[in-house]
Amino acid sequence: MDQRMSAVDWALLVVLSTVWGGSFFFFEVALDTLPPFTVVLGRVGIAAVVLLVLARARGERLPTAPRVLAGYLLLGATSNALPFSLIVWGQTQIPSGLASILNAMTPVFAVLVGLLIGREERLTPARAAGVALGFAGVAVLMGPDLLRRLDPYSLGQLAVLGAACSYGFAVHIGRRFGGATPLVNAAYMLTASTLLLLPVTLIVDQPWTLTPGVSGWTALLGLSLLCTAFAYLLYFRILASAGATNMSLVTFLVPVSAISLGALFLGERLGPTAFAGLGIIFTGLAVMDGRAADWLRRRLAG
Repeated sequence: MDQRMSAVDWALLVVLSTVWGGSFFFFEVALDTLPPFTVVLGRVGIAAVVLLVLARARGERLPTAPRVLAGYLLLGATSNALPFSLIVWGQTQIPSGLASILNAMTPVFAVLVGLLIGREERLTPARAAGVALGFAGVAVLMGPDLLRRLDPYSLGQLAVLGAACSYGFAVHIGRRFGGATPLVNAAYMLTASTLLLLPVTLIVDQPWTLTPGVSGWTALLGLSLLCTAFAYLLYFRILASAGATNMSLVTFLVPVSAISLGALFLGERLGPTAFAGLGIIFTGLAVMDGRAADWLRRRLAG
């Protein structure tokens, strides 16, 4: 059962949303000097080493069963390797703030995936309305041009939506890993992602020929140490103290920080349709979440 959030929980949630929102900013900076697969490999690879060392130092029990390790490959693919790659490539075509808005569709896709593969999921009126509003927001964001032609800008948006869909699958796949600690799950998931991305990056990007420079290395370290390793530790801390339902509030906060960072440091300016789409998507997420409606009913009843 989810607890009432303390002031510390709220503060940590804001920090986490800022850190995860910062990943879109760091992606944009890294892409100035590095190709997409190298950026993603750097993010998951460095973070995997850090978390594996931390898990070993804390004496965590590390799984070795082949079936469990295969499961981590699937989790790593849907949680990191595929969605990170799609987001990074998408950001070669669209602003970081817009990518963060489209990524907020993750809970909507999680509901749809749950209806397809979940045994206990059911389509309530609130969920149906939330899903409909979410896709209405996407339609406003992408506009009618998508129906007439597929240009690089539209493909970039579709790539980030594909990442949100992959995260939707990862939400349900991740529920199977309750036997290990959260730290071990994160470390193994990132290690699996690294193994999946390594051959692709070596073949496509040939990273030994690249010269990322100071900005590229700084962005990679920010992505791996701050936005991945530290963010996962912070995520599990909030999850333990505030619960999963309260943790979902981060979905509302990440686009705010990503848009702010993009405007302040990258000079990005999103148009009215982007903010209109964001408002509609947020409304859909709030409807699915249900707490705003419960609060309103209590106020009316009281």
